[in-house]
Amino acid sequence: MMIEKFDLLRVPTFADLPDDQLEWFISQCHEQLLNPGDTYIRQGDAAENMFVMLEGEFQARGEINGETFAFPVKAGEVTGVLPFSRMKRTPVTGRAVSNGRLLRFPSSQFPQLVQKMPELATRLVGLMSDRIRETTRFEQQRDRLASLGKLSAGLAHELNNPASAAKRAASQLRQILKKIKDASHELGRRELIPAQKAEIENLEASFTQRDEPPLDALTASDMEEQIDSLLRSHGQKDLWQLAADLARRGVKPAALESLFANLDADTARAALIRLAASVEVANLLNEIESSTSRISDLVLAIKEYTFMDQAPLQNVDVIKTLENTLTILNHKLKHGVVVKRDYQKVPLLVNSFGSELSQVWTNLIDNAVDAMNGNGELRVRTYRDDSCVVVEIGDNGPGIPPDVEAHMFEPFFTTKAVGQGTGLGLDTVQRIVKKHRGSIQVSSEPGDTRFQVWLPLSDASN
Repeated sequence: MMIEKFDLLRVPTFADLPDDQLEWFISQCHEQLLNPGDTYIRQGDAAENMFVMLEGEFQARGEINGETFAFPVKAGEVTGVLPFSRMKRTPVTGRAVSNGRLLRFPSSQFPQLVQKMPELATRLVGLMSDRIRETTRFEQQRDRLASLGKLSAGLAHELNNPASAAKRAASQLRQILKKIKDASHELGRRELIPAQKAEIENLEASFTQRDEPPLDALTASDMEEQIDSLLRSHGQKDLWQLAADLARRGVKPAALESLFANLDADTARAALIRLAASVEVANLLNEIESSTSRISDLVLAIKEYTFMDQAPLQNVDVIKTLENTLTILNHKLKHGVVVKRDYQKVPLLVNSFGSELSQVWTNLIDNAVDAMNGNGELRVRTYRDDSCVVVEIGDNGPGIPPDVEAHMFEPFFTTKAVGQGTGLGLDTVQRIVKKHRGSIQVSSEPGDTRFQVWLPLSDASN
C-alpha cells in the first residue's frame, strides 16, 4: 500500500506540517502491515525505530522489577525511541490486537529529522516529556501501592495479635465463669456464718483488686511451690493448677491460712476454687482490656497517620506524626530495633499536608531499619534551628557507600533486589520536603548514618 501524506496528517503530531517535510519523512519510513497477534517489536531488542501507528489497535507489554504491566497503543500515536532519548533497549513487546498498519522511522535518521523538520522535533521532545511524566506517575503510584501493601500486612499482623488474645480470653472466660457458678452453688449449700462469708469475700476482693506488676518467672515458681505445699498439708493434693493461678496473681500462702483456720476442709476447698476462678477472671479481664486498648490505639494511630477526617493543610505537630509513624511501623521495629528518642519538649508545628509528612518519616525509618537488617539502634531527634524544625533520623548500620550516596535521590535509583524496591522512596521524600519549602541532608559513615529534614515552622510555633 502506498503511503500518502494524508495518512500522516491524521496523526496529531504531524498536523499542519509542510508537504515537503511530510514527503521527506515518508521517504525515510518503512511501512508494515500486521495481522492480529503479530509482533512489531520485542522487549530487549535494540531501540532503533520510532513507530507511527496509522491504523488498528495494538498492545505493549513489559516488566518492571518483576511486575508485569500492559497498556493499549492506538492509531494516531507515536511510540518507540524518540529524538534525544537515551533508550538503548526496548522495554516492552508490542503486538497487534487487530489488523494494523504502522510506519517505522530509523533512529539513525534523527539528526536529519532535527534539521529538516524542526517543528516535528520540538513536538517529539514534548511527547517524550509527557512519556517521562506518565512513566514517573505510574512508578510513583506503584510505589505507593507497594508501600501501602507492606504497611497493611504489618498492621494486619499487629491488629491480629491483640484481637486473637481478646478472643482467646473471652473464650476462657466462659469456662471460668462456670467454675465460679459451680463453686458458688457448693458454698451456698453450706451454712456459713456471716463472719465466714465476710472472710471469703474479703479475700476475693483483695486478690482480684491487686494492681501490682506481675512476678518474675522464678519468684512465681517459688510462690507456686509454697502454695501447693500449703494445700497438700491440708489434704488438698489435686489443686496444683489452682496454686499456679494464685501464684501468678501474687497471692501469698499466708493469706490462705485463715480459710483453713475458719472453715472445714470441703468448704475451704470450694472457697479456694471460687477464689482462684475469680483471680483468673480478673486476669482475663485485664488481658481483654489490654488487647482492646492496643487495637484502639492502633486504629487511632492509623487515623492520625493518614489525617483521616482532617483538613488537608493544617498546622501539624511534628513529634506526633513521628510517634504515629513509629506505631504504624512497630511490626518492623519490635524484633531487634531499639528506638532512641530525643525530642525538643515544646510542640514544633509545621504548616503541612500531614499525610505527606507521614510518608517522609515512613520512608526514612523503613530505609534505616532495612540498612540495619532489622537489628540496631534507630535514633529519632527533633530540635529547633532559628525558624525551622529539624527532624533527624539516624541508624548505626554499615553506612552508605559514596557511589550510592551520589545517586540516592535520583528517580528510580535503588540498591535493592528486583521486586524489593522501585528506587522512588528518597526521590519521593525529597519531592515532598521541597513542596513544604524545606530541605534534606544526609551524612553517613559506618555506624552513623543521619538524614536531617529541615522544615519551616508555622507562625503558631513562634
